[in-house]
Parts: sequence; C-alpha cells; structure tokens
Amino acid sequence: MPLPTLTAMVVGSMVGAGVFSLPRNFAQATGVFGAVIAWVIAGVGMLMLAFVFQLLAVRKPRLDAGVYAYAKAGFGEFPGFYSAFGYWASACVGNVTYWVLIKSTLGQVFPAFGEGDTAVAVIVSIVGVWAFHFMIVRGVREAANINKIVTIAKVVPILLFVVILAFTLKADVFADNLWGGTERSAGALFEQVRSTMLATVFVFLGIEGASVYSRYARKRSDVGRATVLGFLSVLALFASVTLLSYGALPRADLEELRQPSMAGVLESVVGAWGTKFISVGLIISVLGAYLAWTLMAAEVLYVAAQDKDMPAFLRRRNVQGAPTAALVMTSVLVTAVLVVTLFSDDAFTFTLKLSSSLSLIPYLLAAGYALKLGIRGETYAERPDGRRKETVIASVAVLYTGFLLVAAGPEFLLLSCIIYAPGTVLFAMTRKEQGRTMFSRPELLLLAVTIAGAIAGVISLATGALTI
Repeated sequence: MPLPTLTAMVVGSMVGAGVFSLPRNFAQATGVFGAVIAWVIAGVGMLMLAFVFQLLAVRKPRLDAGVYAYAKAGFGEFPGFYSAFGYWASACVGNVTYWVLIKSTLGQVFPAFGEGDTAVAVIVSIVGVWAFHFMIVRGVREAANINKIVTIAKVVPILLFVVILAFTLKADVFADNLWGGTERSAGALFEQVRSTMLATVFVFLGIEGASVYSRYARKRSDVGRATVLGFLSVLALFASVTLLSYGALPRADLEELRQPSMAGVLESVVGAWGTKFISVGLIISVLGAYLAWTLMAAEVLYVAAQDKDMPAFLRRRNVQGAPTAALVMTSVLVTAVLVVTLFSDDAFTFTLKLSSSLSLIPYLLAAGYALKLGIRGETYAERPDGRRKETVIASVAVLYTGFLLVAAGPEFLLLSCIIYAPGTVLFAMTRKEQGRTMFSRPELLLLAVTIAGAIAGVISLATGALTI
C-alpha cells in the first residue's frame, strides 16, 4: 500500500460512528469550555500516541501488527497476548456500535428498528455482519481499496456539515452554552472533562491503523507519516463538529437529540433534508469503518498466530490471502455482542465505552514500550538522534493513557476483565500446542488479577451494582 492508501486506512478507521454522535455525547457531559479543554487534552495525548507509533515504526521496523507486537517485545508473551486479544475485542465491540447506529438511523423510517437495540434490528445486523464477512474473505487488498473510496465518500457530508454550521452559527446560543451545568467551578469543569474522555478515545480508535498494516506498506517510513497525517486531519474535523454544534442548539436540546445527533443538529439549521443527508453519509461512513476495523481485528489475530502467540488454527488463509479463521472469530464475537445489546439500557453508549476501555491496555503497553526504549537507549546506538525528545513523547503518552484508565472508572475495567478472562483459554491452547509450561509464576499472578476482576464484574452485574 502506498502513503495515500495507508492514510485512508487511518482516517477510515477513525471516522466511523463516533463523529456522528459527538454533539449529544459532549452536550450530556459539558459545555463549550469543557469541550475545548477535552479536545486539547485528547489532541495532545493522542498526538503523542501517534508519534509513539511513528517512532516505533522507524526504530522497530521488523515488528508487524504494531499494537500487539510492541506489547510483546516490551513486556513479554502474556502481556503481548492480552494486548492482541484486547485490541481485537475492542475492535469487535466497536463494530457493534456501527450496527446499532445504522439501525437507530433507519429506525426514524422503520420503527421496528427502534434505537438499534430491538430484536428486529439485531437480526438484520447479524445478517449484515456475515454478508461483510463473506465479502472480506474474497481478499484483504481488494477490501482495502474499497475502504479508500468509501473514506472519500463519507468525509464529504461531514465537511459540508462543518461549513454550513460555521456560516449559520448563532452567537447568543453559543455564548449560553459556554458552561456545562449550573456550577461554574474548576472542580465541576474537571468532572465534565473527565466524563468526555471515553468518547474522545472512541472516536480516535484506529490511530494505529497504518501500524497494524505495516507489513503491507510500500515504504516503511510511510507508516509513521500516514499515522500523523490521518490523526491531524481527523482531530480538526472532530473538534469542529463538536464546537460548532453548540452554536446551533441550546445544550439542553442537544442532550435530548436522538443518535445520530449530527442529523438533528443539521435539521435544526436547514430543515428535514439535513437529517436525510447526514443519515446517508452515516451509513456510508459506518459501513466503511466496519470494513476497516474488521480487517484490522482479523489481522492482529492472524499475525499473533504467525508469531505462535495464538493457536495455530488462526493462521489459516484462503487462496486470496484472507485470514479466514481470524475473520470467523471476529464475526462470531460481533454477533455475540449484538445479542447482548438486547439487554442494555443504552446499547450505543454501553458498547462505545466498553470498546474504549478494552483499547486502553494495548495503548498503554505500546506507549510503555516506547518509553522503555528511550530510558534504556535501545536502538539509539545506531540512531542516536532524538532520544530525549522521543522519551518525553513516550512519557506524555504513558501519562495520558494512565489518566484515561482512571477516567474510565472501575466499572468498565471490570467488564473488560469479563472479556479478557475467558480469552486466556487461547493462550493456554497455544502453550499446549508448543509443549510448554502453561503459565510462569508472573503470568499466573497476572491471570489471577484478571480472573478476580472478572468475578467482581459478574457479581456486580448480578447484584445490580454494575449495569449495561
């Protein structure tokens, strides 16, 4: 893949369901001041992560499938396995949000779909999951080329939304929305910003898209360039959509909008055609993002299996080169989570936050590996330039992802453990195939912590202390 295709993979991965839900998600948490602070924090933090993936692509060019490979190289096989499994699970849960949002959009015309969480919506979504599955099985490179075309098509309505709202912005409405809530204090503002963090993580998931596909890059240096170019473009787009929406409707009205809330904002400005226009753009966008994320999820499982860190059956490919077994596992998990949404009070918000939480450990481990390289000076004997700067970048990325873990709160970490714990069976299968000891002592300790978290999560769900 050349630079434009890799960049399209990054943009296509990030511009999905999240951008169309930003007005309501932010309005429920904060006002203009809080939104600005949130995007500054997210922008700086995620830019540091983008730089981390860029520098790791240069300093460790032989490591493919970035997120997983970096965790394994830096911290060992079991953390590397958790990174691969967590990243894959995050992608699968994130894919569920796409189907929920599509059916919620269609629910405006077909009431049987509700807000994407009815039985009819789930059944139709499952059919869509497997239709995409069989299309992707026909070839990875063909699917990537489709994604490049779809990326261009879906960015157009979002750009038009930004232009229209910029020219119709109501200064008085914008001014009334400066503060979120009645309490105007630093403490209240901090809580508002904290509550937006998982939403910002969700919309930036995919920042490592070029890194995951590093083995397909025409030039290795293009991996880092595609990551940074894609990130800066998407950051400008997301911040514009969020802030301009505060100039269209009062915050109380934004909070009550049906998802996709971008449609309601545009309709308030231009009339009914605005909803239809955004709805069409959303369906194109979401299907494109679903395609990109399914590809990336399967790629991580496949490469991990190639490195003998996942069971051998995940190495299976068809004559077109598509990782068939990994794709089947991906489609099965997406199907399972779709069924779970039937029991959720707010399917979109639940899957959004769970997907974000699952991604935090892989991101933290990748940033930690970059910091480890800088502190130890590994690879800097051959390439001494930039060690201090790159160590600072990695440090900020570690602090940012650590802050996100705190902001996520314990409930979603416990839910993540419920997914991580059974996934350990794949690790045990791998060790058994290789005739090795199932777990070392440090690995048993990590497994015990994960199982304890999963048990606590199940108990919390059973007692109602934790809800989905």
